[in-house]
Amino acid sequence: MTDKKQMRSAARFFAVQALFQMEGAGQTVERVVREFEDHRFGEVFDDYEMAEGDSKHFRALIDHAVNWQARIDQMTDRALVAKWPIDRIDPVLRALFRAAGAEIVAMDTPPKVVITEFVDVAKAFFPDGKEPKFVNAVLDHMAREAKPEAFSA
Repeated sequence: MTDKKQMRSAARFFAVQALFQMEGAGQTVERVVREFEDHRFGEVFDDYEMAEGDSKHFRALIDHAVNWQARIDQMTDRALVAKWPIDRIDPVLRALFRAAGAEIVAMDTPPKVVITEFVDVAKAFFPDGKEPKFVNAVLDHMAREAKPEAFSA
């Protein structure tokens, strides 16, 4: 039995995959959400079983990422180095910033938890790269802009 924290972590991972797939394949929110809930949650790959995702959290991340995309992308752009606008970064990272941005902007999760969770997602997608540190820096900047009160000592 997976606990709620694990299910939320899985939902974040799946949200990044779903947003990536929506952008890459031009699929609708409804189609991608249905596919993930019906087929991806709990899927088994070569004896490795994917965790069961928290469906409510997954849907909220996707909905907020779509509804707040312009604001999230602008926040991401401000957090990125000027030479690297969001449309030039890796599409997996773009999806990750949108999912994390959705949770920072539109949900009650403490920003530091969001950052930690999505750095872990980055480690899953880029186990040997510098991306997790990059993700940490960008999300920290975004969170401080969106919810500065969470960082006041």
